[in-house]
Amino acid sequence: ALKASGISKVAGSDAVPKDPSNAATVAFAASMAAADTRHVLDHDFIQTHTSGFEEFADAARGYDWAELEQVSGLSREQMTQAANTYAKAEAVLMIYGMGLTQHVMGVQNVHMVVNLALLRGNIGKPGANICAVRGHSNVQGQRTVGITEKPGLAPLDKLSELYAFEPPTWEGRSTVDTCKAIMQGEAKAFVSLGGNFLRAIPETQAMEEAWRKLRLSVQIATKLNRSHVVHGEIAYLLPCLGRLEIDEQASGPQAVSIESSVAHFHGSRGRAKPASNELLSEPAIIAGIAKATLTKGRVPWDEWVGDYSKIRDAIERTYPETFRDFNKRLFQPGGIPRPVPARQRKFATSNKKANFITPPRLFPQFDIDPAAAGDVLNLATLRSNDQFNTTIYGYGDRYRGVDGTRKVVFMNKDDIEQLGFKDGDVVDLITAIDVATTRRVTGFRIARHDMPKGCCAAYYPEANPLFPLAHHDAKAKTPSYKLLPVRVSLSGVASPS
Repeated sequence: ALKASGISKVAGSDAVPKDPSNAATVAFAASMAAADTRHVLDHDFIQTHTSGFEEFADAARGYDWAELEQVSGLSREQMTQAANTYAKAEAVLMIYGMGLTQHVMGVQNVHMVVNLALLRGNIGKPGANICAVRGHSNVQGQRTVGITEKPGLAPLDKLSELYAFEPPTWEGRSTVDTCKAIMQGEAKAFVSLGGNFLRAIPETQAMEEAWRKLRLSVQIATKLNRSHVVHGEIAYLLPCLGRLEIDEQASGPQAVSIESSVAHFHGSRGRAKPASNELLSEPAIIAGIAKATLTKGRVPWDEWVGDYSKIRDAIERTYPETFRDFNKRLFQPGGIPRPVPARQRKFATSNKKANFITPPRLFPQFDIDPAAAGDVLNLATLRSNDQFNTTIYGYGDRYRGVDGTRKVVFMNKDDIEQLGFKDGDVVDLITAIDVATTRRVTGFRIARHDMPKGCCAAYYPEANPLFPLAHHDAKAKTPSYKLLPVRVSLSGVASPS
């Protein structure tokens, strides 16, 4: 928005064009005049509630249009049009998902979304804010109740007081750190509540080899997957009730709580008859393991299993402000809104401000063999409509006109021609970074698609073996499944069926 408008200062009440002769500035000004005479930026919000604007604005103005066009795949006119649309909107809800976070600069991508929202005051007003699409209900909720590898995010003093034990103060392992520990033989056991870890992670081949050397693997699950058949020396597969199944415990049918992507808590009751009378619930399995292994602490495991409302009472005691009257409000219409200070334009930062964060650079840099640089495409992985996470329900993708196979690579028509291929050719994809280790997937059919030039896409998790474990965001350690330099070569493998 700054680049398109040429705005130079937040001074007084006027937005001053940096260069009135700039074509983008003229177009921006004309569009704003057609809408009304209000200012492009929310100066009152910026001055009252933010810090760091000038540094960010100076950096935004300094980027070259040609570079922005080349990397984004958008023209200057398209970017200006987007800036105009954003500038005219009274309130904007910004929704993002893995397309922004699964990058080597994923954290900075999110920072830039926040920066964009702050420019127009789209934080803490009706119809506006930022919403991260989290996937299923546990992804967001687990952090809210302190399930984290970062002890600084959990109320350790409160937990110690309530349950008479000393919580660990050392940092646990992220997904990437866990993979490293397994590959290096430092991790001896892996216990999983659901999921399909082996299919979801990068470095597939090396991880499967290391996984079989684990002394113990335990999977608590509702559906069979590959992580269950590739296992440690000793392996347990513990089937459990699903959330849709009726969960009958000592006090009667149970309800659980979930948290939505918009930070509301909801109650959930199972309605389907359990697949087997032998199935235990996840709380019952975890409590059973705890009772058999833990000797310290003051945790009423049997009471919690017999009545899940007592677990919610315990959560409320631990987080009294967030979970006030938790059980009473569990099924209230619309859910229970989690207190989020930013909704009231209160910011839990050291300076009590929303801070513009200026990225050190806009685009990642990769160490690619210069001899192959001209043939390198940027690969993103994606899901089909017949898929939930790693679970594949079918081999059709009505979104993209694919049927009968998932071994497909989507490419721009100009790239197909420039690289000497044709639509329908069967190719291999080879990782173009970390060339000391060969990573290749074979037998992928080229499908011409409306992709930005220089980019291609393939399905997740079929393309996961291409991703080095080290290819992740430096801070969040999220694997960069949305950006990987690859080369394409004709395959000796028959066409996928």
